[in-house]
Amino acid sequence: MPAVSKGDGMRGLAVFISDIRNCKSKEAEIKRINKELANIRSKFKGDKALDGYSKKKYVCKLLFIFLLGHDIDFGHMEAVNLLSSNRYTEKQIGYLFISVLVNSNSELIRLINNAIKNDLASRNPTFMGLALHCIANVGSREMAEAFAGEIPKILVAGDTMDSVKQSAALCLLRLYRTSPDLVPMGDWTSRVVHLLNDQHLGVVTAATSLITTLAQKNPEEFKTSVSLAVSRLSRIVTSASTDLQDYTYYFVPAPWLSVKLLRLLQCYPPPDPAVRGRLTECLETILNKAQEPPKSKKVQHSNAKNAVLFEAISLIIHHDSEPNLLVRACNQLGQFLQHRETNLRYLALESMCTLASSEFSHEAVKTHIETVINALKTERDVSVRQRAVDLLYAMCDRSNAQQIVAEMLNYLETADYSIREEIVLKVAILAEKYAVDYTWYVDTILNLIRIAGDYVSEEVWYRVIQIVINRDDVQGYAAKTVFEALQAPACHENLVKVGGYILGEFGNLIAGDPRSSPLIQFNLLHSKFHLCSVPTRALLLSTYIKFVNLFPEIKTTIQDVLRSDSQLKNADVELQQRAVEYLRLSTIASTDILATVLEEMPPFPERESSILAKLKKKKGPGTVTDLEEIKKERSSDMNGSAEPASVNASAVSTPSPSADLLGLGAAPLTNSAPPPASSGSLLVDVFSDSASAVAPLAPGSDDNFARFVCKNNGVLFENQLLQIGLKSEFRQNLGRMFIFYGNKTSTQFLNFTPTVICSDDLHLLIAFLNYTSCLNLQTKPVDPTVDGGAQVQQVVNIECVSDFMEAPILNIQFRYGGTFQNLSVKLPITLNKFFQPTEMSSQDFFQRWKQLSNPKQEVQNIFKAKHPMDAEITKAKIIGFGSALLEEVDPNPANFVGAGIIHTKTTQIGCLLRLEPNLQAQMYRLTLRTSKEAVSQRLCELLSEQF
Repeated sequence: MPAVSKGDGMRGLAVFISDIRNCKSKEAEIKRINKELANIRSKFKGDKALDGYSKKKYVCKLLFIFLLGHDIDFGHMEAVNLLSSNRYTEKQIGYLFISVLVNSNSELIRLINNAIKNDLASRNPTFMGLALHCIANVGSREMAEAFAGEIPKILVAGDTMDSVKQSAALCLLRLYRTSPDLVPMGDWTSRVVHLLNDQHLGVVTAATSLITTLAQKNPEEFKTSVSLAVSRLSRIVTSASTDLQDYTYYFVPAPWLSVKLLRLLQCYPPPDPAVRGRLTECLETILNKAQEPPKSKKVQHSNAKNAVLFEAISLIIHHDSEPNLLVRACNQLGQFLQHRETNLRYLALESMCTLASSEFSHEAVKTHIETVINALKTERDVSVRQRAVDLLYAMCDRSNAQQIVAEMLNYLETADYSIREEIVLKVAILAEKYAVDYTWYVDTILNLIRIAGDYVSEEVWYRVIQIVINRDDVQGYAAKTVFEALQAPACHENLVKVGGYILGEFGNLIAGDPRSSPLIQFNLLHSKFHLCSVPTRALLLSTYIKFVNLFPEIKTTIQDVLRSDSQLKNADVELQQRAVEYLRLSTIASTDILATVLEEMPPFPERESSILAKLKKKKGPGTVTDLEEIKKERSSDMNGSAEPASVNASAVSTPSPSADLLGLGAAPLTNSAPPPASSGSLLVDVFSDSASAVAPLAPGSDDNFARFVCKNNGVLFENQLLQIGLKSEFRQNLGRMFIFYGNKTSTQFLNFTPTVICSDDLHLLIAFLNYTSCLNLQTKPVDPTVDGGAQVQQVVNIECVSDFMEAPILNIQFRYGGTFQNLSVKLPITLNKFFQPTEMSSQDFFQRWKQLSNPKQEVQNIFKAKHPMDAEITKAKIIGFGSALLEEVDPNPANFVGAGIIHTKTTQIGCLLRLEPNLQAQMYRLTLRTSKEAVSQRLCELLSEQF
């Protein structure tokens, strides 16, 4: 950088800054600033032309005033004029002012772009550097449009100086991050890879950052970078600290470049054998150096050394192909578990969580179980304790499950409230997955409810019931255990739910003991009745009617309870209806009919665990699914379904052929026998490639979902590997959707498994828990192998049973290049898709409008327009939304009025809408009226997002 001469000292600026610092009050400061602004304004407007030095001085003062927090509304043109100066200091101040104060919408942007183009074309490295820094600092879309095609040429030009190459690479990286669609891929991509061989390590560092980001979206374009990255990394790790003196940091050669190269290699699967051998040597060298005595006692040395080490371990885990390296990495991390530095302990636990998922290093990780348990008990930092819980969960298998579950339960009693729910989920999953003795499983879950009942979600106690129903050998023990647990003076409500359900099904198995006679069971449950919430009371009422069938001798006692005013005249309509119907059923039904209606629940079909999905949702990406899906020990568990129902499916009327597309919840009403209870794994499919826990929604999924509210065809999702397209059609309450999966790479997708998950899977079909399924979905399987460049199609048949709020999730899992991929997107199946447009006259419309005048039937939203307010586009969106667009109905011709009927299997819901645009304020007022409040609210939310 050119030296600054004494004449560039700008004494006037120094005096002004000194005056500001000497101000005794805020008022004095503002007075001095206003005086200076008036002086600068007069100088700029004066007849006398200012020289470059004066312009620079005054622009500097304006910049300083802006940094103090005051608005600057002039001086921009003078700053732009400084860009054309040939003096470095003047040009530098001009670019600095532009970078800080000029926004992308400024009218001066064209002049600024011309000045930048002149500097880029000047081949003066100093001026080119200033111009590139300005482009990167502003980083606007306009800058990308103007220079995204020019900068790559500068980057790969043979006569470009090293300092300019660095700036160009980082500038292009900034533009790609802000506007990736404007950075064209071309011939320069193959040439930029060769910058990894550049002699200047600064250029290599900048180029590595750029290539890593580009390779994440375009892996095929930059796959040649792997061998070059390995070669460069080899030269760095084998060099002495004196060889790279300018880039050695506290005796660690080029640590930042090493980290960046290791991250670049994590964008690709293991390389070819020849390159892999050299890479293995590099990684072994890094692990060996970690064992060497430190060359400095300063923390900077250990930080740099450990940064390279942890990134190397991340690469070893990513490749998951070298048993020796994985075990060595595990042993190295084990040494950090007792390090005095908290951050190192945290990072070691986090990395070992991932190592525990590899078949090569799982046993090595298990050797540190006592150290991890000790950390759980003694660690002061809650985040480190949380990672210890994660590691215990990851290292758990059949050999140590009981020990780990016991330690987690012990810790749960004193755990921080922020992580209790997560620990509860993990204990429930481990107890289920590794239960050899099912009595131990029941004891564990009941103990879990006792210790942390408030954090036991419905999925957990649902699961207990499924497993008890599916296991004949544990039913009597479960009934006895919950009966004893309910005798405690204070029971958590979740325990009452479990007890009510299990005793209602299997109370007869313990009724022979005088201490648990039918009347005692009933009195015990009824003693908890008045303390419970409405859903639990509803469950207990269903238990009572079950008792009528199981224990005829207490029928009169139960009928007296059902007949009491507190039940028949209950303020809650659900409890009142159950009491009336159950009383009537027990009165008029014969013994045979009663036994048929209230017979024992059949075994649940085997399905994946909703507990694991809940844990995955809570933990976020990369923490559960990606680890569990590659666990090599797929041991046996128990049969079960997602949630329990409570009344026998045979008591439900036979559904229509379209009502049981997926058999959501109830056992299928066919002659096929239910799957036998065995020691087969309940979670076996959950932990395999084909049915891992559901990944969180992919970035941008919500935006893509919103675009499909008013249209049925298009591209739903796209990344560097996969494109998902949709084509759908709907009529009344039925629909059909064609999903197209396109492989954008040249490599096969293996074990390709798309799964449609309806949020209503968590609901029950039967009235026992007062839930209903809202959508029935039937999917056809697709070929598990998708060739490179090929496309496969999947058909989804849809039936809307009743109005629903949440859209289904499409989860796609497959293997690409040895790496497991797991992503989820929202399927655009929304309530408005079942609209049928309805034409109305003005009179009919307003007559119906007045009929829907109940406050709960109307939802109104006033919101700012997000898109240009174009009348034709608005009309198209309302029609695409599904309603009829009614012309000449509203007295104000600028308003939009629509009408339609939502068709479901159970009912039809009329809908009227009115959209009032305010062009002057750029606002909308949307009013929706339907016969159901929830439908009005959901339609209003969906339509508001379109404008």
